[in-house]
This record gives sequence, C-alpha cells and structure tokens, in this order.
Amino acid sequence: MPSTALAAAAAEPTGFTGWVIGVMEALGGPGAGLIIALENVFPPIPSELILPLAGFTASRGDMNIVSAVLWTTIGSTVGALVLYWLGASLGRDRMRRIAGKLPLVKVSDVDRTEAWFARHGVKAVFLGRMIPLFRSFISLPAGVEKMPLPAFVLFTTLGSLIWNTLFVVAGYLLGENWYLVEQYAGVLSKVVVGAVVVALACFVVSRLRSARRERELADEITEELPRLSPDEVPTQQLPRIR
Repeated sequence: MPSTALAAAAAEPTGFTGWVIGVMEALGGPGAGLIIALENVFPPIPSELILPLAGFTASRGDMNIVSAVLWTTIGSTVGALVLYWLGASLGRDRMRRIAGKLPLVKVSDVDRTEAWFARHGVKAVFLGRMIPLFRSFISLPAGVEKMPLPAFVLFTTLGSLIWNTLFVVAGYLLGENWYLVEQYAGVLSKVVVGAVVVALACFVVSRLRSARRERELADEITEELPRLSPDEVPTQQLPRIR
C-alpha cells in the first residue's frame, strides 16, 4: 500500500484501529491497559499495533504518555497473570497426560522442558515478554511449573515495561506516521513465526525418522529370533510322586 494511503488511513482511523483509538480517547490510560490485557490473553491481537496507537493517541493530547506506558504495563501484567493461572490450573500431571496422547510427543519431552525451565525460567519470562508470539505463551509454562508468583510478576513487569515503552514512545514521536512502527515490527513477527514453523518442521521430521528406525530395529530383532517347531520345544520330565 502506498505511504500516502497509509498516512490517510492513520489520519482518519477506521475499523479495528478506529475502535482502539476510540477506547483510549474515552477511557484514557485505563482503556489502553484494558486492550493490552486482552492482547495478552488473545495473542492474535498484536501489541505491535496497539502500543504505537497508544503513543499516537498521547501525541494528540488525548492521553498522557507516562499514563500510557504505566497502564499498558499494568495491562500486560494482568493479562500474563490470567495465562499463568491457566497454566497453574492445568498442572504438571495433566500436562504429562496430554503429552502422552499427542502424536510424536513423548513424556520425556515434558521432563526436558521442566528441567530447562527450572534453569532458565526467570530469563525466559523476562526476555519472552519482548518477543512476538512468545509474549503471551511464556506465561503458560511458568504457571505449569509453579514459578514463584513474586518472581513471575517482577520479571513480567520489567520485560513488559521495556517492550511497551519502546513502542509507545515510538508511536508518540512518529505521530500520524505511527503505522511505520507496526510495519517494521511486523517483519520481526514474521521472522519469529517463520523460525517457529521451521523448528516444528525439524521436530516432526526428526521424530518420524526416529520412529522409522525403531520399527526397523524391531523388525530386525523379530527376524533374528529362532522359530521353534512344537517338536523342538524342550520338555522336562517331572518325577512321579509315589
């Protein structure tokens, strides 16, 4: 889409963008926080769009930029807590049962994930808040593994504060050109999604090859087993009890 058309769309926002700006204009910072909380619970709503819009709304004087950063960070933390509690209610035992029923997934995969999260959980939560797609989903394993709630809230808030400040300030400085932030951030999102798809494809291929090798090994063992006829089965004479 030409930049002039994008600029016109930004000047007169409509659709979802217009609704987001309308909520922020009506409710101010709490409205921005509410939408970001929803974005955390429903990842298809992109923070890369919402946060620059909060900055753009602040640049028009409808909201204070400090309030925008504060409330969006509160909203991020609240949304993350919802998913944390969802993971905690799911629990480790139920997760194991689910993993045991999934094709190509082994319970040992859950064990390795738990061990990894035990070592890197804090870093994963902090850095995960600054990675598209993982921003929301990192809260689920934190809940499943019962990560201490104070630590989860602290590092979720810190990671969200950095991410939110970056995008809100960018939208504030760009003003009517806020959409440029979403454009460039969209490239990052596509890179992350592409990396996830490649990783999943490699996982599936690896598991399929492993399953094939196991079947071939089982077939080889079966073929090597001696086939005894009934006449060849050894018998044992039992002593007669008189």
